[in-house]
Amino acid sequence: MTIQLRPAKPSDVRNLASLIEPYAARRILISKELISYFEDVQEFTVAADGNRLVGCGALHVLWDDIAEVRTLAVSGEVLGTGVGHQLLTRLEARAREMGLKRLFCLTFEVDFFTRHGFRVIEGTPVGTDVYQELLRSHDDGVAEFLDLAKVKPNTLGNTRMLKELY
Repeated sequence: MTIQLRPAKPSDVRNLASLIEPYAARRILISKELISYFEDVQEFTVAADGNRLVGCGALHVLWDDIAEVRTLAVSGEVLGTGVGHQLLTRLEARAREMGLKRLFCLTFEVDFFTRHGFRVIEGTPVGTDVYQELLRSHDDGVAEFLDLAKVKPNTLGNTRMLKELY
């Protein structure tokens, strides 16, 4: 197996949604409409084995110094082979290139993210002024980041984690 990481393309979106669907069915990842993946395709990095998509992850900028790692998923056949590590490393490099200082994630995979330098946090890691600005977002992921009650059924049991980029 030769894994190649690259930016996602619109032609990947249906395969990307199929890769994510089993995780969404188990409520590990948020279920989204296909249109949402098309709208956000530029945020995604994919792992491909030839023409087959075997992993994905997204970097969603929240503010001038922080982004969220979203929708990090790998197919069952490559679990434990380092594909998730490669994707997270690529997303982190992209965040650094953008001048971001912090990465946030909301996850059930605490051990995985801890091994990659994330730490468990309480609350939302932004000041009141930024929080008020983010409240204006229509993005459900931002609502998750803000820990708003309207997304609680989808996020119960998830752990909030943060990594400082130096």
